[in-house]
Amino acid sequence: MAKVILENVCKIYPGGFKAVDNANLEIQDREFIVLVGPSGCGKSTTLRMVAGLEEVSSGTILIDGKKVNDVPPKDRDIAMVFQNYALYPHMTVYKNMAFGLMLRKYPKPEIDQRVRDAAQILGITDEQLQRKPKSLSGGQRQRVAVGRAIVRKPKAFLFDEPLSNLDAKMRVQMRTEISKLHQQLNSTMIYVTHDQVEAMTMGDRIVVMKDGLIQQVDEPLALYDNPKNMFVAGFIGSPPMNFFKGIIEQRAGSIWFVEAGKGFAIHIGDSIAGKLAGHIDKPVVFGCRPEDINEKTIASFALPDQTVIATVEIVEPMGAEVYIYLNTGAHSFIARVNAHQRAEAGQKLEMAFDMQKSHFFDGATESLII
Repeated sequence: MAKVILENVCKIYPGGFKAVDNANLEIQDREFIVLVGPSGCGKSTTLRMVAGLEEVSSGTILIDGKKVNDVPPKDRDIAMVFQNYALYPHMTVYKNMAFGLMLRKYPKPEIDQRVRDAAQILGITDEQLQRKPKSLSGGQRQRVAVGRAIVRKPKAFLFDEPLSNLDAKMRVQMRTEISKLHQQLNSTMIYVTHDQVEAMTMGDRIVVMKDGLIQQVDEPLALYDNPKNMFVAGFIGSPPMNFFKGIIEQRAGSIWFVEAGKGFAIHIGDSIAGKLAGHIDKPVVFGCRPEDINEKTIASFALPDQTVIATVEIVEPMGAEVYIYLNTGAHSFIARVNAHQRAEAGQKLEMAFDMQKSHFFDGATESLII
C-alpha cells in the first residue's frame, strides 16, 4: 500500500486550457479518498495523471515516496478501474482477470490462486469465470473489472466513475461492495465520481473540485456542516442548501438579514450576530439546509422573528420524507419534512428557520463568513 502526494500539479492542454490548476493533495496510506465535482471540473484528469495516462504539465506526483512524473503507467504499481469496464470481449472472465499477470510472466499456479481469491471476494462463481463478458450483466462486468485490478495487488486502486453505467439499484449495491472491499483489502483507493451521494457514503475524505481547482478537502460530515464556500455548500447535500441573497441590517440594536427584492427579514440570534457585525449594510448570502426548515407549529427550533410566510409550489413525496418547494415572493426554497406532514400546492405556510445551523457567505467572494 502507499501514500500518494500531489504537489502543485497542473494540467494545461494545447490552446492554453487549464484542466487542473495547482492541485495539492496528500492521500494517506490505506485511505479511501473521493474526488467529486461537476463534469469538466478536472477530477478524472487528476486521476489519469496519477495513473500516468496524462502527462503532468507542472508539479510533482509521488507514489510511496517515489516521483512518478516520468514513470510509465505499467511501472507505477497501480490498478485502474474504468467507467466502461474495458474488458476483452473474446476472452473468458478468468482470462480477463488473469491477463495482466500472464503478461508479467507470473507462474501459472500463482495466477490461478490470485484469480480465484479475487473471484471469491467479489462473489464471482466458477461458472461465471468460464463465461465471456457479453453474457454478463453490467454489475457482473464491473465485478470482473474490479477483480482484474485486485489480482495485481497494487499499491493503489484508482476508480474512474465505475458505477455510472449501472441502474440505480445496482449502483447502491456496488458502492456498498466497493466500500467492503476497501475494508477487506485495507488498501489506498482514489475514487472519482460526479455523484455527491457516492462521495458522502464511501469516502474517508472528500475532495471537492470546480474548474480545475480543489475547493475543499475534508471528512464527509465536516464538509457537510462546514463548507468553505457557496459552491461546496450547494454541491454537497441532497436537496442542496437553500441560498437567499440580501444584506445585513441593524435595527434597534439587533442584527437582521433582509432578503433582496420583495423578500423577508429575519432576526439573527445573539449567538451569531456578533460575527456578522462587520458586514452591516454589505451584501451577503444566507444559506439554510432543507432539513433545517419546517412549519412553525412543528419546528422545535421556531423562535419569534425567525419565520417566513411562503406559498407552496410543489409537494414531492419521497417515502420516509417529503420535499416541499416554496416561494417567498422573491425566491424559491426547499424544506425537507416528515412524510406525515400535509401540504398542498397554493397553500401558505409559516416556515421557521433553525438559525443555529445557518450559514452566511460573503456576497462578493462567496466564501464562508459563519
